[in-house]
Amino acid sequence: VQLQASGGGLVQAGGSLRLSCAASGSIFSINAMAWYRQPPGKRRELVASITSGGSTNYADSVKGRFTISRDSAKNTVYLQMNSLKPEDTAVYYCNAAIRRVYDSIYENTYWGQGTQVTVSS
Repeated sequence: VQLQASGGGLVQAGGSLRLSCAASGSIFSINAMAWYRQPPGKRRELVASITSGGSTNYADSVKGRFTISRDSAKNTVYLQMNSLKPEDTAVYYCNAAIRRVYDSIYENTYWGQGTQVTVSS
């Protein structure tokens, strides 16, 4: 099982970016999916999460600006980021709780490789 993140880049303050993260491999089911970020010199933090039923949760710092969504048919989670601020600059990581086909009684957490988001002032 692999998670492949994409969509990062350089954007001016006030701009928008859309991140995508696709899961692939021998997937039986995917439970929660999430986005984390790690700003330079700081710890990794939760940005937003979404359950298999579509319930969402956001960090206070991104509420009203970011939207997490998922396409279960494509095993993909998205993060629409609007009104970006310089403090949103970070490496963004996707995360998913996945059951594999051949050992579906176990749920494991997988991480994507990270995608850089840089917001200039």
